Amino acid sequence: MLATVALPAAAPQPDVTVAADGTGQYTSLQEAISAAPMKTDPATPRWVIFVKAGTYRERIYVQRERGNIHVLGEDRDKTVVVYNQHANLPGPDGKPIGTFRTPTVQIDGDGMIWENLTLANDAGPVGQALALRADGDRLEFRRCRFLGWQDTILVNRGRHYFADCYIEGHVDFIFGAATVFFDRCHIHVLKNGYITAASTPKDQPYGYVFADCRITGADGVQTYLGRPWRAYAQTVFLRTEMSAAVRAEGWNNWNKPDAENTTCYAEFGSTGPGANDAARVKWAKPLTVAEAAALTPHKVLAGADGWNPAATP
Repeated sequence: MLATVALPAAAPQPDVTVAADGTGQYTSLQEAISAAPMKTDPATPRWVIFVKAGTYRERIYVQRERGNIHVLGEDRDKTVVVYNQHANLPGPDGKPIGTFRTPTVQIDGDGMIWENLTLANDAGPVGQALALRADGDRLEFRRCRFLGWQDTILVNRGRHYFADCYIEGHVDFIFGAATVFFDRCHIHVLKNGYITAASTPKDQPYGYVFADCRITGADGVQTYLGRPWRAYAQTVFLRTEMSAAVRAEGWNNWNKPDAENTTCYAEFGSTGPGANDAARVKWAKPLTVAEAAALTPHKVLAGADGWNPAATP
């Protein structure tokens, strides 16, 4: 696991402070988010919420009208937002609530930055239990930890940028239809399973790109890099250090042979014991130098508005 990350030297001045010990304007992060102004114009300054070290056991929902917020934690490992809702809990109708109603943090607002804190679901090995559900656009996660077991992160739609983050889980713990760039992230696998389960729409140019990342696993763990939740899943690993936790074949077709003809699973410059070009499934694609060089954060995430989150630290 990465070392504790301190508050950046150039941290923005907060508009409000959340502190579990009562020394801020709020003791709940949800209260602070609900009090933020409704200013969704990306040209205006973000509302900055500083969250002091502490454990905040609550569920967070960011509505679309309250995007353009910067949530900044005091200490990545000690500022923890956590809950334990999971898919098998009974809802009002007595039936299981299902995966999509379990997130500790759900973001519908656009243009948010989450930095230097931990988002977790500690339900454990009881089924799907999301730490994060991302439905907004232009979401940035910098120097964060994401802790869970099954389905840790649902990147459901939009464009997202994860930089210097730690993400752990077991089965399909990064999944969904969004376009996402993972920059210098540490992916840790807790048990035999699958890292990604992309559901990239057929006409979407990009799915997931992992660049200059690191994959580790608990002792004896064997994992696949991904399997296709939907037929046109796209996942690429660039210059990623892969431990022996990564299976030699790399990818799994989820018992969908036809998906082998439609998915885009690719690697370039993988290193470590888990990097094995010769043993990879034949339907995965090795990238050329030029193809790999073209997959920059700006190229992948630009969209119609030219978004380039990697241009800012």
